Amino acid sequence: MDKLPEKFPEYSIMYKTISKQIKHLEKIKPSSEEKNEIQIKINNYKTELDKIKKKFPDNYFNELNQS
Repeated sequence: MDKLPEKFPEYSIMYKTISKQIKHLEKIKPSSEEKNEIQIKINNYKTELDKIKKKFPDNYFNELNQS
């Protein structure tokens, strides 16, 4: 296994939290009047997820994404 980042637990928790927030925003987006603003937030969160993923070995978060 490749080396895990120094702040591994924090990044893992951040990843889970951001993923949950994205799911929540995607759920409320269709009924919201502020669809553009919500989409911008979703895109920003996805960018942060990508940054976190790059710090970990390949396929590390695949298990979390499937649940």
